[in-house]
Amino acid sequence: MGDAAKSLIDNLELIADCCRYSEGLLSEAAIRKKYRFNEATWERLGKDDALVEAIELEKVRRIRSGAAKREKAQSLVVQACDVLGEIMRDAGASPKHRIDASKALDAFADPGPTYAPDSSDRFKIVINLSADTKNRQDKIVIDKQVGKIGPDAGRTIDHIDETAPPLLTAIAAKKDNDDGSRGGAW
Repeated sequence: MGDAAKSLIDNLELIADCCRYSEGLLSEAAIRKKYRFNEATWERLGKDDALVEAIELEKVRRIRSGAAKREKAQSLVVQACDVLGEIMRDAGASPKHRIDASKALDAFADPGPTYAPDSSDRFKIVINLSADTKNRQDKIVIDKQVGKIGPDAGRTIDHIDETAPPLLTAIAAKKDNDDGSRGGAW
């Protein structure tokens, strides 16, 4: 394998574009123009087994990651705008279809947040305060549901939780009082 062929196999953008070509998202002319491939080079690329294998592997990766589906859907949605525009402007179409087309185009124009977080999604933060990871007394665990922040977010905790680990109680007791003096025994 020559240096030029090796550099093409390492060119992830070219491999992804070749996948898009095989998926019908890019034309041969677009790829040849972008990379300045003449007819002879294009033919040689098609005969390079290592490059073809790299493209096939990338196609599988794109399918599994959902990238191929998303890009195909985005392409079709762009085409749908033209179809909806024709329906909306068609004086012979039913008023209901024209209004529905207008609403769909409006949604395409400013989709806003497309997906809300799944209510089952959670985040978990564990802070180990000692080297002994089995001692639950020396851990801070935050396990919360992903979503909107509650109305009490950002407020200072004014009390010490009696169920908190002793170290946390000591840290909370040490905090500054409102008048700037130190609280606690430290």
